[in-house]
Amino acid sequence: MNDDVIGINLLWMVPGTVGGSETYTTRLLHGLAERGSRLRYVLFALPTFEAAHPDIASRFEVRYAPLSGQVKSFRVAGENTWLLRQCRKQRVALIHHAGGIVPLVHAARPVLTIHDLQYLYFPEYFTRAKLTYLRTMIPRSAEAARLILTPSAFTRRTVIERLHIDPEIVRVIPHGISPRPPQGARDVRKHYGLPGPFFIYPAATYPHKNHLLLIEAFARLRARRGDVHLALTGPRGNMMWATGVEMEKRVAHEIDARGLSASVHRLGYVPAADLDALYREATALVFPSRFEGFGAPVLEAMARGCPVIAADATSLPEVAGGAALLVSPDNAARWAEAMERVLDDIALRDELVRAGCERAAASTWSRSAELLEEAYIHALETTL
Repeated sequence: MNDDVIGINLLWMVPGTVGGSETYTTRLLHGLAERGSRLRYVLFALPTFEAAHPDIASRFEVRYAPLSGQVKSFRVAGENTWLLRQCRKQRVALIHHAGGIVPLVHAARPVLTIHDLQYLYFPEYFTRAKLTYLRTMIPRSAEAARLILTPSAFTRRTVIERLHIDPEIVRVIPHGISPRPPQGARDVRKHYGLPGPFFIYPAATYPHKNHLLLIEAFARLRARRGDVHLALTGPRGNMMWATGVEMEKRVAHEIDARGLSASVHRLGYVPAADLDALYREATALVFPSRFEGFGAPVLEAMARGCPVIAADATSLPEVAGGAALLVSPDNAARWAEAMERVLDDIALRDELVRAGCERAAASTWSRSAELLEEAYIHALETTL
């Protein structure tokens, strides 16, 4: 076991552009770094990884590819050439492709993370080129993998059912959140201009995030409660995803058309400490997403003592674990009612906070890292 080298392929991770999969993976790496291990880990990353995640880079052996990462075709080529040579040079026994794709050419036994299979459920949310790529590469990657890791039981089930994969080779490695207490932050109400009660939704304006329904629900609530506000954090439609750009235009138009420009606050990216403080100040997190492979903001909000209202769809009921109000992602009237309930019912809000804190306390990145290492050892020992 001492001689086994585990490679972790991070060439897909262009910092700041891949969203939840970057958060998921870096938290697992934090957990691995804190555990200590008989295994030797080698990360294969883009040069930008060191500046984006210096704390992780300083605690692992990292090999940096001679790539900028800005051109996807170059990154893919690098996985099939540079990464192949590095795996042989480092005598890698197992290579974890954490971005959802196994390269066409690989030198070591592959482990694959599949974050979700949204493209099978909502193909209309993807460009034709992206959809063709996913339809080709994900099933092929799943067939090539010695072990498949998913962030939730929901995603595990969809991988087994929709890709026809042997259940014995699919394991759940859930998201883990930081065990550290929230850091202090500035007065976020004053800094971001948030008077009175407000709800928060941290999500890029991609179609599956369902911002249009939330805006309709908020407009209904605002008609009855003129003092309430909505804070939207996260990027505005990634320019690399045409459907995201189009959705951002529709969201901006809807806010303006409904006369909500003064009560819907587009905060964009906010520092982690500020987001923690926003959770603590918010009346509730609203998370109406139509499709999630996991839904980490649900746990993050719970850990900060923020009540949660989430969609009763895909992985979200599993993640919430009975500690959130669940509402159909297709019913704006019910969302407005749920938001008003949390505003008015102090006992309900206190119960959601209590249950959420208990739920979050069991979801640490150290536990997730333990499960990940167990999966690596299993893959090394199996003859599949």
